[in-house]
Amino acid sequence: MEAQDRDEFIAAGLASYGIEADEIELAVIGAAHALFWPSILELLELDAEGAQPERDPDLAHAPAAE
Repeated sequence: MEAQDRDEFIAAGLASYGIEADEIELAVIGAAHALFWPSILELLELDAEGAQPERDPDLAHAPAAE
């Protein structure tokens, strides 16, 4: 998707929620997308089928090393 098409798509999506975005806000959204999307795609491709859940996780600390 080209940058202009992406900006129009995002602006239309925001407008459907009653949110108006100017050029600067669209640029920030585009920059955030460019920064985070590659890592999000890596997480989506992660095969965690064999991973075992941690029992009684203590969310205040890092997971225990095995």
